[in-house]
Amino acid sequence: MAVFGGREVCGKIAGKIREVAGSIERDVRLMEVCGTHTQVVARYGIRSVLPSNVKLVSGPGCPVCVTAQRDIDCVVELALTGVKVATYGDMMRVPGSKMSLLDARAEGADVEVVCSVVDALRMCRDVKDIVFFGVGFETTAPMSAVALSRGLCVYSVHKTMPAAMKMLLSMEKVNVDGFINPGNVSAIIGASAYKDIDAAQVIAGFEPADVLASVLMLLLQIKRGERKVENEYKRVVGERGNQRALGVIDEVFEERDADWRGLGVVAGSGLGIRKRFGNCDAALRFSDVLDGVREPKLCSGCRCGEVLTGVIEPHECGLFGGKCRPESPMGACMVSGEGACGIAYRAGCF
Repeated sequence: MAVFGGREVCGKIAGKIREVAGSIERDVRLMEVCGTHTQVVARYGIRSVLPSNVKLVSGPGCPVCVTAQRDIDCVVELALTGVKVATYGDMMRVPGSKMSLLDARAEGADVEVVCSVVDALRMCRDVKDIVFFGVGFETTAPMSAVALSRGLCVYSVHKTMPAAMKMLLSMEKVNVDGFINPGNVSAIIGASAYKDIDAAQVIAGFEPADVLASVLMLLLQIKRGERKVENEYKRVVGERGNQRALGVIDEVFEERDADWRGLGVVAGSGLGIRKRFGNCDAALRFSDVLDGVREPKLCSGCRCGEVLTGVIEPHECGLFGGKCRPESPMGACMVSGEGACGIAYRAGCF
């Protein structure tokens, strides 16, 4: 199903959703994995047109939000010891155990916001000790891989999405009937990357009609008792993905276990830097500094982990809207533009 259109088209799809949902006769929980989908859902009031037995919950699709606390602490430590750090804007304000990168810069550390890894690559020509904080899923990993192969030192917390989705299905408290899969990640990895995940799934685009269409397609699968991958976003996503981008990733990175906020260690979900590029692996190059970083204690009362796994909604966290606001975040989900808590706060979901 490929859908374009405004209010009229969305209204027709919403009507079909109500019809199919009425025949299922039980509650259905669908997870939009991608933070950009969460933005679309909130911006266009999609939850308000869904029947009462269909609920959308947010998942771990915000790369800033799922970055482990210790990784934040490690990059802060590098900055405080005199290493120049380049990173994307959202990473600046994520709280570490002691401080954020923004706090470190206020104390004199050399931390610079970049719009692209290309900016960081230009900097490394003039600065000997510079580290790029490589964050993101398969969408940003190819750019980091190219820059790393050209000499940029990277602290990689790049992660892959399918392994995390499998982990979610194995978690006792996580109860979802289907996934709205991320269109941007899928453009790189292809629809075939999800075929061994035992759940109803639809790869969706980012227009309101796309999201509504994906909900309808999932409900039809659930009604028929099916568990398969469907591709609503065929105008962008192919079966095998972007082979050139995947080749660049494979050349520089290798599969490793990775620590996700909210999920813990997920086997094979990380993109670690291959040994032959070890001179550009910040975790190895600055191991003498990073070995002293202790396992952190998470902020008392912060329930980001439960938000990221769809166990609770943002407003169910006791810090939400009080101690934790976009201007003074206590947890990562309130910081990023793709974070469920920040999106819910801006939408007035109290």
